[in-house]
Amino acid sequence: MEDRAGMEKPEIQALPRVQDRMTFIYLERCKINRDNGAISVRDEKGVTHIPAAAISVLLLGPGTDVTHRAMELIGDAGVTVIWVGEHGVRYYAYGRALTNHATLLLRQAQLVSNEKKHIHVARMMYQMRFPDEDVSKLTMQQLRGREGSRIRALYREQSKKWNVSWKRREYRPEDYDAGDPVNKALSAGNTCLYGLAHAVICALGCSPGLGFVHVGHELSFVYDIADLYKAEITIPIAFEMAAENAEDIGSATRRRVRDELKKGKVLDRMVHDIKTLLSDGEMEEEDYKSTLYLWDNVQGELEHGVSYAEAGEEG
Repeated sequence: MEDRAGMEKPEIQALPRVQDRMTFIYLERCKINRDNGAISVRDEKGVTHIPAAAISVLLLGPGTDVTHRAMELIGDAGVTVIWVGEHGVRYYAYGRALTNHATLLLRQAQLVSNEKKHIHVARMMYQMRFPDEDVSKLTMQQLRGREGSRIRALYREQSKKWNVSWKRREYRPEDYDAGDPVNKALSAGNTCLYGLAHAVICALGCSPGLGFVHVGHELSFVYDIADLYKAEITIPIAFEMAAENAEDIGSATRRRVRDELKKGKVLDRMVHDIKTLLSDGEMEEEDYKSTLYLWDNVQGELEHGVSYAEAGEEG
């Protein structure tokens, strides 16, 4: 068998941390291949090389043709790949990022499974949106009502600021072009935000499906995390893009959201916020070395790869 060119699969410790990577890259109508440690993207304008280890998420739109060699590199580098529809507004599937660390996942499962702790995390999420208020005594119904009022007020404020008419939020992925400019921009911008949240969640080893405010969907936790930033990022940008009346409002919005995510260091903030929500101040910075233990209901975690024959035969 021929030796293959390119890098050997790196150890997990050698990969850049998720907060050190770029936000996301959207690609469409191109051929994606591998050139040593870089992803090569060929389209009608030529070839562009993207360092694989510097990417957090790839959004692949229509017309993308990706080779097995490229996916091999993407998997080794721990990049999340999400297949989306035209304009990036429909989610089809995703390739999970490389991770072998389950500390946060176990913590997430514990919190989701305990009603009292579940509500506590949900309240923490709302507290992040209302930093000057005490929401610790509010019911989930009260929190949803308060959040709904806040978002409606924000829509009215942005509509007035940019002199753009606004009726209501309508998301129709099957008929994107029928939407008004603000709704088109919201759909495009939110998809980018979902992509980044999805990438961070997977990179940290958490489950996209175990949500606290949203439940029952494979991306519940993605929606939970993305909702923390919509009022700051995608809603204002959507009205701004509608006011500019861009010819391709989807592409213009994606570029604008990309720049704002980078400027606001949102990837760093997502990492911090997820760890804060799941640890509640109890966990220190993770050690991302490979970890594998044997579960014991009395002694806790035991070292794997050890024979316990004598201990198991006693009694």
